[in-house]
Amino acid sequence: MSGEILVEHRPAPAKLEVMGVYDWAEWEKEASEFPWSYETGETCYFLAGRATITPEDGEAVEVGEGDLVRFPAGLRCTWTIHEAVRKHYQLR
Repeated sequence: MSGEILVEHRPAPAKLEVMGVYDWAEWEKEASEFPWSYETGETCYFLAGRATITPEDGEAVEVGEGDLVRFPAGLRCTWTIHEAVRKHYQLR
């Protein structure tokens, strides 16, 4: 396994401020399903929507509004967006 998807539900506003989340780039996507692979790691904060991310070699993870999520570099997965997603993200 390339690493785990880490989800923090409803992190403290102070933590988001310190991380500079609201200055990160923004991404939006309508309800859909597509394969994705992470060349580099990504940290993102979901502003809206709901999705299931299923790694090729792991358990599906549900994420949505208010979640801070870390995707490891090398992760190959399928995104299933149930409700249009809007998120801030930072590649690392």
